[in-house]
Amino acid sequence: MTTAWFHCFSGVAGDMALGALIDAGAPLEEVVSLLNRLDLPGWELRAEPVLRGGIGGTKARVWTTDTTVVRTATHIQDLISQADLPPRVQDRARSVFTALAEAEGRLHRRPPDQVHFHEVGGVDAIIDVVGTCAALELLDVDEVVCSPVAVGLGMVRAAHGIIPNPAPAVVELLRGAPTHGVDLAVELTTPTGAALMVGLSGSWGPLPAMTVTATGFGAGSRELDDRPNLTQVVLGDQHRPAPTSGQPQLLIEANLDDVTGEVLAHTMAALLEAGAADTWTTPVVGKKGRPSHVLSVLCDASLLDHLRQIMTTETGTFGVRAIETVRWPVPRYFEQADLHDRPVRVKVSPGRTKAEFDDAADIARQTGRPVRTVLAEVEALWHEELPAEPVDSTGPDLGHHGHHTHDHTHSHGHSHDHTHSHDHGSGSGGAQGPDQLPPA
Repeated sequence: MTTAWFHCFSGVAGDMALGALIDAGAPLEEVVSLLNRLDLPGWELRAEPVLRGGIGGTKARVWTTDTTVVRTATHIQDLISQADLPPRVQDRARSVFTALAEAEGRLHRRPPDQVHFHEVGGVDAIIDVVGTCAALELLDVDEVVCSPVAVGLGMVRAAHGIIPNPAPAVVELLRGAPTHGVDLAVELTTPTGAALMVGLSGSWGPLPAMTVTATGFGAGSRELDDRPNLTQVVLGDQHRPAPTSGQPQLLIEANLDDVTGEVLAHTMAALLEAGAADTWTTPVVGKKGRPSHVLSVLCDASLLDHLRQIMTTETGTFGVRAIETVRWPVPRYFEQADLHDRPVRVKVSPGRTKAEFDDAADIARQTGRPVRTVLAEVEALWHEELPAEPVDSTGPDLGHHGHHTHDHTHSHGHSHDHTHSHDHGSGSGGAQGPDQLPPA
């Protein structure tokens, strides 16, 4: 499993995340080819080698003729959904803009789908977000991990005028994430950068145990006095614990005697979305003979504070507890089978193949057939056409074989007429960009 770890020691902006991935080996031409599937004319993406604090990196620059369009969250989500992008690129990009919409909605007291994006709705910001997701796909990244995120102080100029630094949207986006302040009156982390880390990261913390395969640096627009103005990405294959050692986990629990089934279901979904490995409820008889539930969450220790906050906020519990435990997950990986020209994900592990239920349910709804029939047909098709070979559970090699429809070869021909050159800089440089207007 390929992991990308973002090291945000000088913060992060959209162009810095994209530049880091290009610097780490994502081919610019293929990133642009995927971006051209968006119905979004009038832009050009370039990658320039630069030095920041004596360290070489890549500056991603977007030139665009679009400087005034204000897009709604719904408009951007539709733009992404209608593009012929790989599913994982679509899912990741939509997750980033969902995080942005929810944060802006809380700040401006309106539903997320009615939020109007200003800087983060510009063409350059959309290119940064979707381009970052495309670069992750081209590098075959399965998981994203992020370090604590650095933020600056002071005041900055934005579409709404002078606002505090870090921007309110950045603070709202990073709620529950590890952050730290730096005594610099510079916008180190922009809303787009924060949304990318929140929308893409499955966990937070230091560099995971991995075999490093590549690294890259994405540059901000200017030099900083006391640190390189860079965001680093490290790519590698995570070390999997041997089955005899197990995987350290935390089991977080709370006893609940005044929570409805609807709230429990919503809380469990929120915990899984935030990175929990598993969550479940157990009916018990609590104090004073009250029917109750134990809400249990299995997670990595780095997620304890974030998941504990979700449990407390969503259920209103007066406290939670946690114990250390170990699990031995069976190695598995996802492949794809096509049932009557409809793609279905298939989970393959030693001795078992299982069709992804949600994909089978979609086909069942479209065709009016029982979902159990669709599940059986997909699994039979997989075994008939591409039988899974045994997976060696004693080592990290999960051998990706089977039916792949993932294709990185695209033909592309286009030209650009630019009447306005917009140098897309990162917020950490204090220059023009989707998250910060030029100083007055």
